Amino acid sequence: MPRVYPLERVRDFGIIAHIDAGKTTVSERILFYTGISHKIGEVHEGEAVMDWMDQERERGITITSAATTCFWMPTFTNEDDKINNKAGNTYRFNLIDTPGHIDFTVEVKRSLRVLDGAVVVFDGVAGVEPQSETNWRYADEFMVPRICFINKLDRTGASFAKSFQSILDRLTPNAVMIQLPIGLESEHKGVVDLLAKKAYHFEGERGEKIVEVEIPADMVEEVTKRRAILIEKIVEQDEAMMERYLAGETPSLAELKVALRKGVIKVEIIPVMAGSALKNKGVQFVLDAVVDYLPSPLDLPPVKAHDAETGEEVERLPDDNAPFTALAFKIATDPFVGSLTFFRIYSGTLKKGSYIYNATKGEKERVGRILRMHANDREEVDEIFAGDIGALVGMKNTTTGDTLTYEDNPVFLEKMTFPEPVISVRIEPKTKADQEKMGIALRKLSEEDPTFRVSGNAETGETIIAGMGELHLDVLVERMKREFKVEANVGRPQVSYKETIRAHAEAEGKYIKQSGGRGQYGHVKIKMDPLERGGGFEFVNEIKGASIPTEYIPAVEKGIKESLDRGILAGYKVIDTKVTLYDGSFHEVDSSEAAFKMAASMAFKAAASMAKPVILEPIMQVQVIIPDEYLGDVSGDVSSKRGRIESIDDRPMIKVINAVIPLAEMFGYATKLRSMTQGRGNYTMEFSSYEEAPTNVATTIIEGRK
Repeated sequence: MPRVYPLERVRDFGIIAHIDAGKTTVSERILFYTGISHKIGEVHEGEAVMDWMDQERERGITITSAATTCFWMPTFTNEDDKINNKAGNTYRFNLIDTPGHIDFTVEVKRSLRVLDGAVVVFDGVAGVEPQSETNWRYADEFMVPRICFINKLDRTGASFAKSFQSILDRLTPNAVMIQLPIGLESEHKGVVDLLAKKAYHFEGERGEKIVEVEIPADMVEEVTKRRAILIEKIVEQDEAMMERYLAGETPSLAELKVALRKGVIKVEIIPVMAGSALKNKGVQFVLDAVVDYLPSPLDLPPVKAHDAETGEEVERLPDDNAPFTALAFKIATDPFVGSLTFFRIYSGTLKKGSYIYNATKGEKERVGRILRMHANDREEVDEIFAGDIGALVGMKNTTTGDTLTYEDNPVFLEKMTFPEPVISVRIEPKTKADQEKMGIALRKLSEEDPTFRVSGNAETGETIIAGMGELHLDVLVERMKREFKVEANVGRPQVSYKETIRAHAEAEGKYIKQSGGRGQYGHVKIKMDPLERGGGFEFVNEIKGASIPTEYIPAVEKGIKESLDRGILAGYKVIDTKVTLYDGSFHEVDSSEAAFKMAASMAFKAAASMAKPVILEPIMQVQVIIPDEYLGDVSGDVSSKRGRIESIDDRPMIKVINAVIPLAEMFGYATKLRSMTQGRGNYTMEFSSYEEAPTNVATTIIEGRK
């Protein structure tokens, strides 16, 4: 079956935002206006189509990214073209609705990796919030073109101007208004399009009728001023247009749109729009902006990959006839079809029944079924093309971040990196029958979520699960119960501390064992050095000549890595450390991989004890939002938690405290904050960094591990 929609009419984009900015409500309106759903599902009623998991509906939050395909004909397509559906009228949208809660931030990061554009939603009262900043950084990391939508302008206290200013101050100086809202709060009626210099109201039961109206008299001056700023920003994208503009000629609307599109794709302009998804105002124009300004796969540079055999950099063009290259970006367990592997095709075509090659794992897999997803509904297809997002059923060896190609032309795409978990709990099955089921459930959940780790404590026989926060682990334990029918007892949350070193040290490790037959001999000399925070682990081989044969080097590295996992002071993983192997010796007969692994472990232990080891604790970026009258009590409480207050911001009737606080001090904070503020305060928290724990805290941690 040939491609129906040419690549220039495909848009792969996501909706990202801070929790409660109205992101899923925007997605639900998109599904309604594009004809995918015939009624609008409301998040607050537990009916959202994109939040299809039971827990998402109960908690009113998005937990997993939901992918959907829908189709859009721009709003002002004339009636004849709509009836005839002439070529070039309809666009295919591959849309991903991502979570806003920080515990599920990995879902945003991996979605942005495979998307060509994003619609960033902001709360019109709060403006830029902590998770908005985190998501923005991810979008910057992957150079994703963006459109901003300031939502909830119908709420009491909404301010388009203040929200826009917060984007300029905290995210980017490249933001520019392309719309102005008509009225705010209960008076919010519609928007003014600054480029077209036209005003619109949204009428009908669901805002489906867009009616052109006169620009309100009290807005004419503001519209003229804002339009001039917008046009100046646009003409900067084109020298010839700039010269004409400076000579007094105003470019046509079509020319301005072309230049604005160019600026958005280069991430040099970020258009900002206005509306209220809940009140059905402005969403259709966001869809038009996706068509007009966000890129198709053809508008972006070819994706860079590395040849699997030579390691040379190669390019993959977004072309159906190019070699097949795709990235698996998410694994999900579907109750009806089993394991689903979500993937984005960068080049080539994939057919049902063909064999693909997992270049990351070096293994072949057969493609049984290819699905196009619509939230949790699915449509089976025989073929899928460049620029598409789909799902494969029953892939056995593919995990998040793997590159999928054909065996005759294998390449690697850049690996995906994920943050380390910061919180862990002990978990044990309630009954013997749950024991085996729990192992299977934990394995499947950890395959789905790269920030969820499962480990065993060899000494106590306990199973430890680790994740990004209390909510993250709550949700996963609940999923075990509902999806895998496993009942489990869960311990109290524990902080995932880390260890590191502060000084240079050198040591040697000699493992010599003589028994009746062949002996064991391994001898290594290593240097240890601290790395900057976030540096991870670096192993450097400086062996010159043949003091240690090449075949034993991997065993040395393995011995070091296992020692890192066992820790130095209290059994926590050692991070931000560089280990250099610079000398050693071997025995022609007695040397073995096992002996060198043991020698490396001994050398590590000796060097680490001299390298000034310290305990690191996770520090969280915390934002506390409270009514004015509780500022003194709450800021005092933050200080008592070893917190550092970085700023206190004003919003109408409320104060916003931005602070950094050790995670260890934050357990049970939601309950305490509610009691201190009579239930009126709330907070958000995200991982910031690892910092050295004070001596008294470190001593307590070490004592507690003995």
